[in-house]
Amino acid sequence: MARIQIPLEALTSRLNLGSRLEGVRSQSLSTRFANLRPISEFLNLSRLSKPAGFGEVQSRVNYNLGYFSSNYVAVAIMLLIYSLLTNLTLLFDIVFVVLGLFAIKKLDGRDLELGFARATTSQLYTGLFVVAVPLFIWANPIGSALWLVGATGVSILGHASFMDKPIDTAFSEEAV
Repeated sequence: MARIQIPLEALTSRLNLGSRLEGVRSQSLSTRFANLRPISEFLNLSRLSKPAGFGEVQSRVNYNLGYFSSNYVAVAIMLLIYSLLTNLTLLFDIVFVVLGLFAIKKLDGRDLELGFARATTSQLYTGLFVVAVPLFIWANPIGSALWLVGATGVSILGHASFMDKPIDTAFSEEAV
């Protein structure tokens, strides 16, 4: 039985994802959110329409990913916050590890001396690891990450494919 090969490179090159990600990496956070579009423009229901075919979907996604890129980053951040708030065990474990590492670093390499016991920094790191890793596994971070990828992909690609381009942009492309 022959293997089916999916031309992923053809799909990703047509969507121009490589150059889009380069722009994201080179911008600062304030520059990134400077072109945040208004919510009335982002959720303009009069511009929602069913695309005629895959070519139009591809054209809309290319345009909308560039035009609404800051809005899509904001949507992804909101979905990340929602996923952490609905998985409190994972949120607790992340806060526990960050605060534990901060507290151990605050000791500046000295041992932690309690009235009845003494713990070295390596013992503190080991104790943090022994408590945090099983809690992290129990919190199901893979399920949360997969949900986040799916929800973000459906939300962003759904919006980008159904949101029609502005009329002036459509006419300027038609003349070319």
